[in-house]
Amino acid sequence: SPEQLAELSTRGVSVEAAPVVALLGDAPALSGLRLDDGRITPVDAVFTSPRTRMASPLAEQLGCDFEEGPSGPFIRTGADKQTTVRGVYAAGDAARPGHNASWAAADGVTAGISAHQSLALAQPVCR
Repeated sequence: SPEQLAELSTRGVSVEAAPVVALLGDAPALSGLRLDDGRITPVDAVFTSPRTRMASPLAEQLGCDFEEGPSGPFIRTGADKQTTVRGVYAAGDAARPGHNASWAAADGVTAGISAHQSLALAQPVCR
């Protein structure tokens, strides 16, 4: 947002939207970027936001619905981590737009508990 860009600017951070065509410097150092418009920008550090993709086509093959996140598609799930396909659960980066190891672990626990409960509750009650 314009507000976020202004805040970054006050901290000496610039955001460059032009595509990078080359990293400049003697490895492992990085001294600049060559942009696709021909400009060379000196840098001390670079932070990127790469696009993500599913590691497997399985969720798509099963018919799970996807949502588009800021960095790529992710599998739509409910709070219990069940997908739009009954009995199919997803967790972690595949099912969350923000990539974070703690959230991935928590999602995995939630998906496991939910899957277990769906199996246990699906059994007939013994009388």
